[in-house]
Amino acid sequence: MQSSQQPPITEVVNLVKVEGTLDELKALFVESAKKEARATAKRAGKATVKKAAKTAKRAPSVYNKHMKKELARLKKKHPKTPHATLFKRAAKSWKGSKKGGKK
Repeated sequence: MQSSQQPPITEVVNLVKVEGTLDELKALFVESAKKEARATAKRAGKATVKKAAKTAKRAPSVYNKHMKKELARLKKKHPKTPHATLFKRAAKSWKGSKKGGKK
């Protein structure tokens, strides 16, 4: 019968003998902590810049505005007709319009 206990976690620690005064050791520790904080902030900053770039949206085009308006009109007029059919009708009306019929 096997035990349901997890095996103990082992951690490898490298010990280094550091010589110096208490103030020198404090300064060394503080500088190391500052470097780590800057690196973490830099990584976090890059993530927020990437996220902001992804969430920036463009203004809707004339086609997008037409489709939104036309779909709303068609859905109101034909509530039981499937969305795909209404979308095709709206696209066809765009193609026949003055703005969309350009070649």
